[in-house]
Amino acid sequence: MSGHGGFADLVGPGAILIGLKVASKDALFEELAAAAATVTGLPATTIVERVRERESLGATGFGQGAAIPHARLAGLDAVTAVVAHLAAGVDYGALDTEAVDVVVLLLSPESAGADHLKALAKVSRALRDPDTVAAMRAAGDAQALRAVIGGALVGQHG
Repeated sequence: MSGHGGFADLVGPGAILIGLKVASKDALFEELAAAAATVTGLPATTIVERVRERESLGATGFGQGAAIPHARLAGLDAVTAVVAHLAAGVDYGALDTEAVDVVVLLLSPESAGADHLKALAKVSRALRDPDTVAAMRAAGDAQALRAVIGGALVGQHG
């Protein structure tokens, strides 16, 4: 096991969006849900609904321009994440009122229990690290971004 384990294992092909242009938090959720629908085969409308439901319990933005909207879904086989770097930050209602431009949508099976919390902790850890978030913002394409969240940059310089 690598000491720092990123969360790239949760991110399927086509689940990394770079330079996403959205005007609002709602539009952001719709784009993320559309990508998640492609990956999971579940309807985007269901995904958006569940993410909004969860969001109404408390905003999932947690500072430094990063957010982890998340939800549990029936009919999902495994914990799945969609990662987006936005072309411009959106007002997310985050605690520090900073616009959000790095987002990881985390979806878990209804029955995931501990796996959901583990995945959430993994993603939170990565997004709490200013170097990781800066590297995510700097990534020019999906491959570069995948390397960042795979923990590939940890301890490397230059």
